[in-house]
Amino acid sequence: MKSYYGRQIVKTPVWRPDIPAYLFCGGLAAGSALLAAGADLTRRPALRRSGRLTALGAVAAGAAFLIHDLGRPARFHHMLRVVKPTSPMSIGTWTLTAFGPAAGLAAAAELTGVAPAAGRAAGLAAAGLAPALATYTAVLLADTAVPSWHEAYPQLPFAFAGSALASAAGAGLLAAPTAEAGPARRLAVAGAAMELAASHRLASTLGLTGEPYRSGRAGALLRASQALTAAGIAGAVLGGARRDSRRRRARLVSALSGAALLAAGALTRFGIFAAGVASTKDPRYTVVPQRARLEQSAADAAGAAGGRPPAGSADDERGAVGPGRDQLADDRVARDLPGDEEPA
Repeated sequence: MKSYYGRQIVKTPVWRPDIPAYLFCGGLAAGSALLAAGADLTRRPALRRSGRLTALGAVAAGAAFLIHDLGRPARFHHMLRVVKPTSPMSIGTWTLTAFGPAAGLAAAAELTGVAPAAGRAAGLAAAGLAPALATYTAVLLADTAVPSWHEAYPQLPFAFAGSALASAAGAGLLAAPTAEAGPARRLAVAGAAMELAASHRLASTLGLTGEPYRSGRAGALLRASQALTAAGIAGAVLGGARRDSRRRRARLVSALSGAALLAAGALTRFGIFAAGVASTKDPRYTVVPQRARLEQSAADAAGAAGGRPPAGSADDERGAVGPGRDQLADDRVARDLPGDEEPA
């Protein structure tokens, strides 16, 4: 299928690779804040420390990627002039702005040992903001006109949330000792299961607009992500099953599974981003779903009217042939021409 003059119907996003990197960092920060809060409440200091520091480092890196993509730091500041509940970008900006200081205060308390109660409160506040930080970017992508993002609005939040949890678990497995890594292993299994289920639905239930998730660069990235996720789950489970006599080997297995989960999280975000970009370059992904929706609307209207399409509908014009079709076109043009009114 070709569009008029061979041009794209939907413009390709102008976002650079900074944006999928930001998507990954935001998810990693959110998941790490949740893991750190759980470790704090269950008295696992090493896991809490790694989670707090990872959350701060990831949110700082994500903010840097976002500001770099905006081109001028003042543009980020300008987004804080208003609060617009119907805008995912506005809500996400405020969520990021609130999450950063909370994660910073928790990390500072961890590093200095000063005001641990304030650090705990800040860590719990960051954990409360974590679900919104992990998933608002999925809503932001689905709110665009990019076909493979827009049609995937039911699955993208689950894919992003699962990826955030699995990535944070991977960071915990890398940094925390084996004795305290139990929650990270369980979080890895839960997050990876959610991510794999959502990724499968992205590729299999979207029809034509799911094709970019299965083919080309995006398909290769997502398949690699799924393979690394499966390997990370296996390593997390096996690392937790080792006995104390094999502690060193268990530590190595946990670290390798953590690295695999982190890499898988990054590949997931870059793969979803690449799928959306690819869907803007082929007019089929825009036109075919639109035609299907129009035909379904006409069929619904015909059913409501007793099997006959309403007068003046698109079906009437498509059904008109020869002079009848020309007359319909002439009548439509005549109605739109100015200056035909008779003087009073």
